[in-house]
Amino acid sequence: GERPRGERNSRADRVTSSPRAADARPSGGRASSGGRASSGGRDQAAPAPDSPSTTRTPRPAMPMPASPAESGGKGGGAGKTPGRMVGSAFAGFSELLLFHPVDTVAKRLMTKEGTVRLADLNAVIFRDAASASAIVKARSLFPGLGYAAGYKVLQRVYKFGGQPLLLDAMSAAGAAASFEKAFGKRRAKAWMHATAGSLIGVGEIALLPLDVLKIRAQTNPAALSGRSFAGLIREEGLGLYRGAGWTAVRNAPGSFALFGGSAFVKDAVFGLGDYNEATFFQTSVASLVGAAASITVAAPMDVIKTRIQARSHADPKSGFRIVADLFATEGVGALFKGLAPKLLTVGPKLVFSFTVAQYLIALSDKLAAGA
Repeated sequence: GERPRGERNSRADRVTSSPRAADARPSGGRASSGGRASSGGRDQAAPAPDSPSTTRTPRPAMPMPASPAESGGKGGGAGKTPGRMVGSAFAGFSELLLFHPVDTVAKRLMTKEGTVRLADLNAVIFRDAASASAIVKARSLFPGLGYAAGYKVLQRVYKFGGQPLLLDAMSAAGAAASFEKAFGKRRAKAWMHATAGSLIGVGEIALLPLDVLKIRAQTNPAALSGRSFAGLIREEGLGLYRGAGWTAVRNAPGSFALFGGSAFVKDAVFGLGDYNEATFFQTSVASLVGAAASITVAAPMDVIKTRIQARSHADPKSGFRIVADLFATEGVGALFKGLAPKLLTVGPKLVFSFTVAQYLIALSDKLAAGA
């Protein structure tokens, strides 16, 4: 006989809920968050989350972030620029306040024609104040401070702040591969630093008028007596760019040696892969070597450049005539005139400003990268 409907349903429920029946269920049903999937009115067990039968859809590859030089974001060149400019300006102001008298002494020694004897030093250095009191002598070493401030601060901002920007641009343009091919992966970075420094040094001639007026105030103040800055610009115009070629010839190897020497020490001596990780001591040592190399390499052109710029604007003598006269009357050794005093006097100011600028620039770069 036929069983009642309620009994059949009760038996079916018991069979369905038994473990054996559950194991026999097919595993190809669609999964649901409740552990079961309804397909065509039949209850099917959903596969467990870790079941081998579960098909996972591969995630799309995430794009790699752009390098700092390419992105121009906070960690890139754009985000680092203000810190680099501020660090370089601070170095320029500090150098001016501490070393302007030293620079005046060096310039007066370089522009003195003929042999400078020990007995003549007082007259050469202090000039009209040679017999004055110590205070007056000290004040006499601060001529042209206004021109010096304009030139020195702008020069340091342009040179020390501009070199890292040019280096970023070279890296973004793919120059690193060419340098690695030419000099090897280990030395390519130092050569890039030196090359960027050399190119920046050539562009420094844009500031030449301020440098010319600073040197005249230090060595030939009578040429500026009673003349305003605007009047000088009107009267001389492009004449203030006299010696631009000699200045470029001096700056190119000098800046190459400055930045290249510093980078070489950080790489070869201290083994730094990231120059921004240099300590203040390491930065100081690297700057000392770079400054000494720069002053020595640029010394001959610096003597010629200084003599060209120190003369009156009415003097028609060309740079080549000055060189010829120098060789005829003083000999080849005159090209290195004042080198020892420069290493002892100009050297410390360059080491000071370069160390301060490099350290502050590296600090600002690290802060920008972590921002």
